[in-house]
Amino acid sequence: MSILHLSFYSAFTLSSLGLAFHRTHLISALLCLESMMLSLYVALSMWPIQTQSSSHSLLPILMLSFSACEAATGLALLVASTRTHGSDHLHNFNLLRC
Repeated sequence: MSILHLSFYSAFTLSSLGLAFHRTHLISALLCLESMMLSLYVALSMWPIQTQSSSHSLLPILMLSFSACEAATGLALLVASTRTHGSDHLHNFNLLRC
């Protein structure tokens, strides 16, 4: 395993562990999701270079655009939940209440 693969795997693993264990604030969960998407984007961007293929894939660009949409939606939910509930603590949200 090369150092490049090890760094991508460790970045994805650390961000998924951060998402699993540090779920007190919504902004920390959103940052962990963004770091997961960023590590996947870098891995997909380096994949044609690692395989030494001449074709360029549009998958990293598509993933980056979905990541931007995810970030915008997450920030909109953060602003809306902060306005209605007063904070971004995840334990304050009751998902069963309308």
